[in-house]
Amino acid sequence: MFIGYEPLAPSGDALQIQCYQCEEMKHNDCSTPDYVVNCTVNVQDMCQKEVLVKPDGVHYRKSCASSGACLIASSGYQQFCTGRLNSVCISCCNTPLCNGPRRKRPAPSAAPSGRPPPLLLTFALTLLTVT
Repeated sequence: MFIGYEPLAPSGDALQIQCYQCEEMKHNDCSTPDYVVNCTVNVQDMCQKEVLVKPDGVHYRKSCASSGACLIASSGYQQFCTGRLNSVCISCCNTPLCNGPRRKRPAPSAAPSGRPPPLLLTFALTLLTVT
């Protein structure tokens, strides 16, 4: 299975983006291969993601979109994107499957930071003042 852009014509003039597509699903569940769609060539050139905060939890809508429609919708709903109950946030992106879940950042390294822990620093200062 190819995920990304697929040339439609042998000349390579038309490219097709793939996005996740679903209607009002909870828990970001539609970011699986079952929900991948090929967007309409030369019309839908972006992926759109809507995050709706409802009384029963966070719901997601994902789809293909034209850049014009998506950018207008996202800017029009910006004032309603508060993260609180009944908020709606719309985002647009133009890379394959970019309307999926955010990638998790790597955990901070357990390596020492070069600074002593505060307790050890306090103890060292106490010793210096006593001697």
